[in-house]
Amino acid sequence: MANKKICIFSAQHLPHMGGVERYTYNLCKKLIEKGHEPVVVTSKIGDLPNFEIMHDTRIYRFNCYPFLKGRYPFLKKDAEYKKIISTLENEHFDLVIVNTRFYRHSLVGMKFAKKNHIPCITIEHGTSHLSVNNKVLDYFGSLYEHGLTMLDKKYCDHYYGVSLACNEWLKHFHIQAKGVLYNSIDVHEVEALRKNKCENYRELYKISKEATVITFTGRLLPEKGIPQLLNVMDEINKKYKDVYLFIAGEGDLEKMIDQRKNDHILPLGRIDFNHIVALLDDSDIFCLPSFSEGFSTSVLEAAACECYIVTTARGGSKELVINQDYGTIIDNNSEELLLPALEDAIDNIDKRKKAAKLCHKRVCEDFTWDTVESQIETIIENGGF
Repeated sequence: MANKKICIFSAQHLPHMGGVERYTYNLCKKLIEKGHEPVVVTSKIGDLPNFEIMHDTRIYRFNCYPFLKGRYPFLKKDAEYKKIISTLENEHFDLVIVNTRFYRHSLVGMKFAKKNHIPCITIEHGTSHLSVNNKVLDYFGSLYEHGLTMLDKKYCDHYYGVSLACNEWLKHFHIQAKGVLYNSIDVHEVEALRKNKCENYRELYKISKEATVITFTGRLLPEKGIPQLLNVMDEINKKYKDVYLFIAGEGDLEKMIDQRKNDHILPLGRIDFNHIVALLDDSDIFCLPSFSEGFSTSVLEAAACECYIVTTARGGSKELVINQDYGTIIDNNSEELLLPALEDAIDNIDKRKKAAKLCHKRVCEDFTWDTVESQIETIIENGGF
């Protein structure tokens, strides 16, 4: 296929870290590798510039109001907005990709595509309404999301999920997805980083090879099940003296996690991808007890590093961990379910290792950016379908 130019509207992008941001970054990286030109349109949060070139990709940032500590950027239609839109309209894009439905930013991307007669697809990354852990605010937030999605559907007809679970969630809004553009991973990059580790976390924290290391990586938010994981870890350490929990990431719960740290609960804060791979390579079990998820990049990274997966039946993880031979999927993140699941993984070392190898093989075969990039090319050829 001849080189194509693709405009990606994503309300948040690097250096802000999250699953959608990593999805966009990795997709751009693969598109560039295949000779295409991605352009990212995102939000200006903090001291970031309105325009820069990052990782060989042009990044445009709308000024915004950073609601919910930046979790929900609400763009401003100011002079800078008009300048960016004018710049984009002077280019000839072959496809517009909108990441997620529920931002004003997303609607702008859809309208931009329709006005300029560019095929447009929207990629769904969630399996539940956005939550701020306040029932009243969550209720009104869900009403807002439904209203915004009704507008979305007037401007974009083609929706894809990063997992089949996301496609099921789209049905809640009476949207029939066209297909799946799976969240994926660069397994070759992970393997190279594992061979040339930048850190040995067991040595650094004086943890023996015989001890069991559990790890969580990702955004430190209540919906990720971190309070439940910490409570369960306290119970585990009453029974096991050689089990450790690393928590890597940043978010609303940083202070709470720091207050809970002890000899066996070890918060690391935000670490870069090289160190995430090194940490996972030193880990036995990866635990994500989330109650809201699309398809966690962290789960894919853990599987690529041959960790045993313990997670919930939320989002796409169950499409990777397809049965108990591949890992453990629990119905929800209640402590009553999480505790025995982790104890079973701790006790059954052989089962754990066999499952980790099966899951690693499945990631390498079925969840790669080459596959997603090829699907994007087909979508362009078919005008959005």
